[in-house]
Amino acid sequence: MPERRPLRFDSLADVVRDAENLLANGYDKAGNWDLAQCANHLAYWLTCPIDGFGKAPLVAKAFLWFARNTVGPGQLKKILANGFPTGGMTDPASVKPSDGNDAAAVLKLKTAVARFEAHDGPIVPSPFFGPMDKDTNRKLQQVHCAHHLSFLIPKQA
Repeated sequence: MPERRPLRFDSLADVVRDAENLLANGYDKAGNWDLAQCANHLAYWLTCPIDGFGKAPLVAKAFLWFARNTVGPGQLKKILANGFPTGGMTDPASVKPSDGNDAAAVLKLKTAVARFEAHDGPIVPSPFFGPMDKDTNRKLQQVHCAHHLSFLIPKQA
């Protein structure tokens, strides 16, 4: 299995370019997810600050309230500085089995990026990290995208 690639995005447009490059030229996986799973997952999270986050079960709500009011803001700073750790937990609704349709998923990611960038309303507070402005949320999204796409290694054209 190939090793992850170091990856950092300076914009969400860079994310789209990288995903389109992976789609056009192919890729090897250094992890468990293919491009369709990564792109669909990232598109899901890009829409949450606009549309809101899914309903959490009662036990999860209590944990998220505690995290948001204690460790969440510090974790946000840490992730923005160092990236997401591997093997972390995520909302199960954001992880689907692959349908193998990389092209549709990359289009969904591109559409989600455009929608996020065009959004001029309030950013819905993160259930874990708490409130943040759009620029901070954009940076978080870029770090999140770099984390997942770093597991996909572009084939040499």
